[in-house]
Amino acid sequence: MNSSESIPFADRLADAVRRTHSVTCVGLDPRLDQLPESLQKLADSGAADAQAAAYSQFCCEIIDVVKDRVACVKPQAAFFEQLGPAGMVALGEVFRYASAAGLLVIGDAKRNDIGSTATAYAQAYLGAGETSPWGCDSLTVSPYLGRDSLEPFVEVCDRRAAGIFVLVKTSNPGGGLLQDRATDGQTVYERVAQLVTELNQDRIGQSGYGPVGAVVGATYPEQLAAMRKAMPHSWILIPGFGAQGGSAKDVLAGFDSDGSGAIVNNSRNLIFAHRRAPYAEKYGDRRWQDAVSEATDEMNEVLRQRFSR
Repeated sequence: MNSSESIPFADRLADAVRRTHSVTCVGLDPRLDQLPESLQKLADSGAADAQAAAYSQFCCEIIDVVKDRVACVKPQAAFFEQLGPAGMVALGEVFRYASAAGLLVIGDAKRNDIGSTATAYAQAYLGAGETSPWGCDSLTVSPYLGRDSLEPFVEVCDRRAAGIFVLVKTSNPGGGLLQDRATDGQTVYERVAQLVTELNQDRIGQSGYGPVGAVVGATYPEQLAAMRKAMPHSWILIPGFGAQGGSAKDVLAGFDSDGSGAIVNNSRNLIFAHRRAPYAEKYGDRRWQDAVSEATDEMNEVLRQRFSR
């Protein structure tokens, strides 16, 4: 572990946000039918290894564009896992490429289990650079097996200066089936937020934040505001911005009074910008990276303007 990787994850994220002047997290969710034509041709054979190579190239070329514009990227493991072993090799390439480019890497794999299995997941993913096999700075984690399923991840975070983002209040419409259930006057997501705060209590870094972050969707701004108050020492990863309907106004409640403490994920509207107006007409497939560049700059500026008001 080098000197920068020994700094707690929460503090490294705070530094990256300050350095880039960006709270944008670029979600790397490759879909074959939305890739630029040149990369679709690369995968024309239909073989898993050809598609995996296209996904790896696509994500790495996005990283080339955004590496100085945003603090972090979030590769979604499922899109690679569906391709089998070749896809997992490609996912590893993307993790490593992003890290080498100076970006913080959030592995979006939503792992969880109990006991030694949870520890195995944590040891596999958590730890920047060569500290872990996958080399992720952070990992999304499900809390629904209880406290003893989260503690092994937190223990590995302690040893490897890593972080996790616990699913608290997700952006999907169906999440309320369980998350909004109330018992003893408290919803499930409120109880999970309480647990997140408890786990961070003795782990707060110089930034004022600990390694245990939370996922709270932009599609529920009132709950987002409540969760910001409930988890004052947790970084919040906010999905649901852009294609899912969340706006810049919606995400503001996730930030603290200094405009810190949260990152806003955007996937489709950035990585496939070449397919939507006005970028489709301006750049098209041939200049798809320019579309990613402009769309990322636009998102950064929209969020900065909101904070300046």
